Amino acid sequence: MLKNQLFSLLIILIVSVIIYWLSKKIINKIFKKISNKTKTHFDDLLIKNKFPSYSSCLLPLFFIYLLTPFLQEDYPKIINGFLKLIEILIVFNLVFIVRSLLMTIENYSKLKPSLKNKPIESYVQVFLILVWFIGFILIMSLITGKNVATFLTTIGAFSAILFLVFKDTILGFVASIQITINDTVRIGDWITMNSSGADGDVISISLTSVKVQNFDKTITTIPTYKLISDSFINWRGMSDSDGRRIKRSLLIKASSIRFLKEEELLLFSKIDRIAEYIRARQEDITIYNSLNNIDKNILINGRNITNMGLFRKYTEAYLEQHPLINKEMIIMCRQLAPTSQGVPLEIYVFSIDKDWKIYEHIMSDIFDHLLSSIDYFYLECFELSPKSPFLDSKN
Repeated sequence: MLKNQLFSLLIILIVSVIIYWLSKKIINKIFKKISNKTKTHFDDLLIKNKFPSYSSCLLPLFFIYLLTPFLQEDYPKIINGFLKLIEILIVFNLVFIVRSLLMTIENYSKLKPSLKNKPIESYVQVFLILVWFIGFILIMSLITGKNVATFLTTIGAFSAILFLVFKDTILGFVASIQITINDTVRIGDWITMNSSGADGDVISISLTSVKVQNFDKTITTIPTYKLISDSFINWRGMSDSDGRRIKRSLLIKASSIRFLKEEELLLFSKIDRIAEYIRARQEDITIYNSLNNIDKNILINGRNITNMGLFRKYTEAYLEQHPLINKEMIIMCRQLAPTSQGVPLEIYVFSIDKDWKIYEHIMSDIFDHLLSSIDYFYLECFELSPKSPFLDSKN
């Protein structure tokens, strides 16, 4: 009798293998035909993630599950154990079907420009954890023969332990929701987080971590929740704007700043960029000094033009004529508070090209020109001499 039942079970298994082979072939053929006829890549990704293959396993499993009970007349325990195994395999198969569908959604979202920079991977991981959790509960329920509610009650009692185990996952999930709602970080953003040593482009946002490819091609992994708890710089505003800021200073030696004499102003009038400014400024100053009976035998009396002020005006005129400076954004040359190392003269403008390499070249060209022009205005840049007390203090 046992031999007959084993033989019957073998026949069922052989038929189920044939059903699996046929169903896999038919389902794959149907999916390939649909894939060839449609323009969307979603069906191609379903095939890539083995959705048809996993789906074709369901039919033979259900075939075995429906026919096996007819064999349990003489050996019910063996057949019941076999049925539980089939039920577990069905649960596993359903989990893998849902997993392949979720992976397809994730891959498809990366092809959509509107979703490419969204942390879809984080949400897919959350759903995967949930699916595996449900699958685990169902499998444990099948093995032990206890109700699903019993396991949920037990898990509720161990919720504190579970929170400690999945702390990073839970914090990461909450953080990814906040990041998406507030649009804090997108894939492709250039971010700088000094506390984590990250300075580069975001290449991945998952449930537990954010991967940043630094400019030296190294990859820094940051816990997702740190993007909420810690401070960082997101350069997206600069990338989306019409220019990239140039903000750098020249340190002018304070002792080189002085009033300019009339004969010196005549020489400066030959500089095209400031010739008109000098003429208008001189007229204004002459009228003021004459109306107020200023004694110009001493240069400090009345109003005067300084070499620093003239150089500042020249710098602005030079920047306004520069072809790679955005004229629609602020163009400013300002003097900052004097320091022990000189008087900072700060350039504050925006370059049209935001590419890092080109941006650096633009900035270097500007300061090459300004450093070369300083001597023409009788100014000097501050430098530490070999006998400088600053150097002595370092030694």
